[in-house]
Amino acid sequence: MTAEFCFAFSHKRIARQAAEAFGGCLFEDVKDRPQHEPFAALLCTNHPDLTALLSVADVGAYRVDRRVMKARDTLNPVGQQPGAIGIFTLVANSKLGHDAADQHWRDRHTPLALSIHLAMTHYTQLSVQHRYKGPVWDGFALCGFESIEDLETRFFATEAGARLIAQDVSRFADTQASPRRVVVQETRFKV
Repeated sequence: MTAEFCFAFSHKRIARQAAEAFGGCLFEDVKDRPQHEPFAALLCTNHPDLTALLSVADVGAYRVDRRVMKARDTLNPVGQQPGAIGIFTLVANSKLGHDAADQHWRDRHTPLALSIHLAMTHYTQLSVQHRYKGPVWDGFALCGFESIEDLETRFFATEAGARLIAQDVSRFADTQASPRRVVVQETRFKV
């Protein structure tokens, strides 16, 4: 199995240049603002030139295990992908640690999320296996929707579902330390 790496950038332009040079999936914040938190763009690639990518990714660099929990119906091999994605950066609950938090996220949270986020078109977990540099993050949840409007207004099917998700997330994640959601659009670049 080929290793996958995720590189976080504070500038979309630099991230796009890296995606054009090295290929992969580029997730860019849909908003233009002077400061992007926790990142402006995330590039996921399996390009082997780790040294070059580490030199340009100014926020962080991680080796990840990609878990597709709900597959996308439509996918363009190259270019802009349909819909919008909410990326939730995960910091593990310190009482559990990385491995137990990751297991809960994968095995317990996923079925709950799929039963509550009814408008979600696809869902992928990027579990951090190694941090090369940057903040101590344990994973990235990629929650896909048909549109930004659906992501913002139809994320939860019910208020009760929103409460259940919040309770469960607090079991495996440090909700105070985990960065806020970034709404992105995905573009695929040829390797």
